[in-house]
Amino acid sequence: MPELASSSSSNAGKRKTRVYDVFLSFRGEDTRNNFTDHLYTALSSAGIRTFRDSEGLGKGEDIAASLMRAIQESRFYLVVFSDKYADSKWCLNELMLIMNCRDRTAIKGGLQEVVIPIFYHVDPSDVRRQTGSFGAAFQKHGVTYLASYWRAALQRAASLSGWDVKTDQSEAENIRKIVDDISRRLKNIYLHVTVHPVGIDSRLRDISNSIGVGQDDDVRMVGIWGMGGSGKTTLAKAIYNKYYHSFEGQSFLANVRETANQSNGIINLQERLLSDILTPTKVEVVDVDRGIMVIQQRLKSKKVLVIVDDVDEVDQLYGLAIRHDSFGLGSRIIITTRDRHLLEIIKVDAIHLTQEMKKQEALELFSWHAFHNPHPDVGFLKVSTKVCTYCGGLPLAIEVIGSLLFRSTVRQYKDTLHKLEECPNDKIQKILRISFDALDRNQKAIFLHISCFFTGMDQNYVKKILEGCGLFAEKDINVLFQRCLVIVNEKNKLMMHDLLRNMGREVVRAESYEDPEERSRLWCQKEVINVLTEESGTKKIEGLALNLQRANKKSFRTKAITMMQKLKLLQLNYVKLTGDYDRVSKQLRWLCWQGLSLKFIGNDFLYQGNLVSMDLRYSNLVQIWEHPRLLGKLKILNLSHSHYLTQSPDISKLPNLKYFIMKDCRSLSEIHPSIGDAKRLAVVNLKDCQMVKDLPTSFYKLKFLETLVLSGCSRFENLVEDIGDMTSLTTLAVSGTAISQVPSYMGRLKNLNFSSVQGLVLLKLLFPEVPKNHFPVQDYTSLRYVNMDSRSVHNLPELSGLSFLERPHFNNHTNLPASGDLPTRSKELESDHYTALAIIPNSSKLSGNRILQGWAASGDGGICLPANDFPELFAYVRESDQVFFQVPQYIGPNLKDFTVCVLCSSSFDEDISPSGIAIFVTNYTKLIMLAVRPTHLNEITSQEVIWWVNLSKKEFNVEGDDFVEVEVVIGSGLRVKKTGVSLAWDPKLINENTTECVPIPHEYLKRDVDKEAGPSYVSSDEDRPSKRLRSVMQKQPLSPQNTSSTETQGHKQNPQSSQRFCFPSKGRYL
Repeated sequence: MPELASSSSSNAGKRKTRVYDVFLSFRGEDTRNNFTDHLYTALSSAGIRTFRDSEGLGKGEDIAASLMRAIQESRFYLVVFSDKYADSKWCLNELMLIMNCRDRTAIKGGLQEVVIPIFYHVDPSDVRRQTGSFGAAFQKHGVTYLASYWRAALQRAASLSGWDVKTDQSEAENIRKIVDDISRRLKNIYLHVTVHPVGIDSRLRDISNSIGVGQDDDVRMVGIWGMGGSGKTTLAKAIYNKYYHSFEGQSFLANVRETANQSNGIINLQERLLSDILTPTKVEVVDVDRGIMVIQQRLKSKKVLVIVDDVDEVDQLYGLAIRHDSFGLGSRIIITTRDRHLLEIIKVDAIHLTQEMKKQEALELFSWHAFHNPHPDVGFLKVSTKVCTYCGGLPLAIEVIGSLLFRSTVRQYKDTLHKLEECPNDKIQKILRISFDALDRNQKAIFLHISCFFTGMDQNYVKKILEGCGLFAEKDINVLFQRCLVIVNEKNKLMMHDLLRNMGREVVRAESYEDPEERSRLWCQKEVINVLTEESGTKKIEGLALNLQRANKKSFRTKAITMMQKLKLLQLNYVKLTGDYDRVSKQLRWLCWQGLSLKFIGNDFLYQGNLVSMDLRYSNLVQIWEHPRLLGKLKILNLSHSHYLTQSPDISKLPNLKYFIMKDCRSLSEIHPSIGDAKRLAVVNLKDCQMVKDLPTSFYKLKFLETLVLSGCSRFENLVEDIGDMTSLTTLAVSGTAISQVPSYMGRLKNLNFSSVQGLVLLKLLFPEVPKNHFPVQDYTSLRYVNMDSRSVHNLPELSGLSFLERPHFNNHTNLPASGDLPTRSKELESDHYTALAIIPNSSKLSGNRILQGWAASGDGGICLPANDFPELFAYVRESDQVFFQVPQYIGPNLKDFTVCVLCSSSFDEDISPSGIAIFVTNYTKLIMLAVRPTHLNEITSQEVIWWVNLSKKEFNVEGDDFVEVEVVIGSGLRVKKTGVSLAWDPKLINENTTECVPIPHEYLKRDVDKEAGPSYVSSDEDRPSKRLRSVMQKQPLSPQNTSSTETQGHKQNPQSSQRFCFPSKGRYL
């Protein structure tokens, strides 16, 4: 199967090493010498690696640091809640760290740790609600800043599924059940995902929210949809491995399509589903109908995880009783398929489309297969990148071709690429062709037409052309989309994966490998030129495309195409034909003749009664035709970039014309009055026709016109009042025209879309003398978003009047307005190509934990703003995602709060999920960890952003000499470039002559433990010292060589300060 991967090798290097299977958290005074001791012995005897402090800590190790490591390196947490558990602050801190560690892994998208509570002689409700002995314990602790965090950790942990050990029950029997449960969970029931899991983690994070394990008790069905070889099965296996332990029963039904086609295939699948979940019971099924009933009866009350892989018929799902009411509450059903339609039929709750691998992921996966390393060998980077480009981010292709090229030379790489262009790999073709073979005859014809001629064309145009060919394009193009054979991009163009396009072309090539003229479609330039030169065309040819460039014009006789009497699709870009046109096929539906050398089209060519689309862009036409002839089926006429046309053609004989496009016709000064006769016109595009000054009166009679584009018509001044009667108009583009006012009658156009209204808003802003009641929107002050481009707006207008404006966007502007000129309700300032953060120092906007109140504020999650560097006020800065520092002792009592600032670069080819990024702040001295997440990060549109978060001293209880680590955990779509921390304190209470400080390099974090510190075990929880981490600086001064360039650049070291860390008095960079 195809492979995906952890997003990068660097990410893979950060994965946790599981040193322990189980971490035991308990109150030593209550259970160390009885229940916990027996449980530990039983777990160890079962071969389960278990940590408890007396055994897990080596002599001389620092207790706080070692416990932190043990928690992070464990798979399961068994928390033994006993009568005096909450009496111990140590236990409460330990529990808080366990729950935070579990949350951190969830954000990273890894295999989440499992917390299992054991209620030893206590009522679970007392733990959840902090009543009984737990309530009494909190009364003893009194008022403390940590109380709310302890309560939250207890409530969350006690709400998880666990074990209730009552006083009248056998402890030995309960311990046996607990050990059996852990053993079962640790059994090797993981599915093998892939040898090289590149990209898996990010894709797992993306789909986790849709699956929602543990969020709700509903039954949820999620579809994974994508083309063959895109990694659907690989992702499904990763989902199974991550979540299987959260369910009573699990079943992974692989290769359903193949199995279902075998004798008794559905019955075999039913039996496998039942046996997997009801193990060790083996269930036999007599027939499909009874099997459905058995599944519904036996599994209706069970919380299960079922994955149905590679489904291609809805009857396969019906036979397995895949529906919401067949399984117990909390169940999750995952279905992988190439066909979106069957997911819609069974009404799944969410559909997840597999994405192509990013360039870096593709290169890494290819390198693992071709070089057995995460990167190409020296000298192979360029050719490896070309191979990955050919594969188009398809994991299957990357894996197959990478293995094929193992131990090959650069020359062999080039030869293989050339061969693949001519003859695609059979293994890849076999997988891709499965979807094609499942199509009906009409759908196959449409797929082959698109793969040979129409990739990259507007889907509306393609549908019109194919419908003219007698094909059911509207319905069947949707079928191709449902089966991941075509996609429609954001510009409404039909697109197709390169390997799918090559597969379609290979199907046509197989019609006759030796004689191209015997095929139904010709597109290969070399073959087409040979056929036209030799004039060897036949009646079998239905489509021919020759797409030359202006510099490579060629000339042929018209006789070369007259033998192709079934020709329907013809493209002859920059081709000159000599001879008579009267014998050209009358079956033509599509004529694309860009660069046409004729001055006008003769009457002998106009007997094309079946023609649907005529594309004559970049022509030399001075006049289209002298005498128009009836072209009753013509719907698309494109004359764009025909620079010699002075008047638009007479289109009175084109009754069904819908799209009339004349962009950049520089000499065009007059629109023919016959345009009013084309009653069915929906689109008129005159963009950049600079000589056009107005439209004929007849134009305004077009009641069905939906789109009028006048952008760039720099001499166009007025729209007459009758435009108010064109009620079908939804798009009106007028930027770059000479229109200087918004006529009042524009208000009658109630259907104008957002972008059109925005363009009119800019007119109003630029020409404020126009009365407000002349503006088509009744109350333009209610506008919430406006986009101002410096290409059309050179001086920024007054915006304070737009009181509801939330998201102003300034593109390519250097003179942004002062923050005081901006509406107070605005939440975000979006700006491309803008680096100065001049509005940040506006201290009047600061309030408590919120910065720039009224601008991009995201509450407790801080703010996000476009920027390419920090302001100069951060003391501890590292070019990484981690900063580790010690709070100076003299600042501690006077500290107010501290600020964390993160500089990120974003990738626009990925959605940025706020749930996939967090800042974890850990106080190692006090064993406290907090997490902060943004709330509006997904709305940032700049390539570089800073995320700015304030944390109060009260919230985190930071004191002098505390060791603090700040770590930024990110998901897909972002990369951390720099992290900084700034401390805020009362300067009146601190000596201004204090020495400056440097941050502790993070690489010392795991080495800065005093190996000679005290005993590894003490007799009671309360006797455990809250030992602080000791800096390596106490043994070795931190010289410039010990710090990163960012930390020392421009910073003069004070030799007398090498034994302590101090805060810079002037806030300079370190």
